[in-house]
Amino acid sequence: MTTWRKLIEYALDSYKQDWGDIVSIAPKDGKWLDYLFDDSYGKIQGESFTVWTKTRVYFPACYDGSEWVESLSRNPDDKATSHIGG
Repeated sequence: MTTWRKLIEYALDSYKQDWGDIVSIAPKDGKWLDYLFDDSYGKIQGESFTVWTKTRVYFPACYDGSEWVESLSRNPDDKATSHIGG
């Protein structure tokens, strides 16, 4: 069991970012950040979201019901994107 808050923090940290780097988030109410859900295989349980920082865009990804946070550069950076979600 996890929350999007935990998974987003992990993803932000992997790019040396934190909550202070966020410039916009959707949905805005933020209640969904702390909903507990099972991120392992099965059915999708986490809410849809998008988080923008100055340099990246974070969003939910899944494969066979397993959920995690992925991100892409917010601006062109000449880096190819790997397949997301299997």
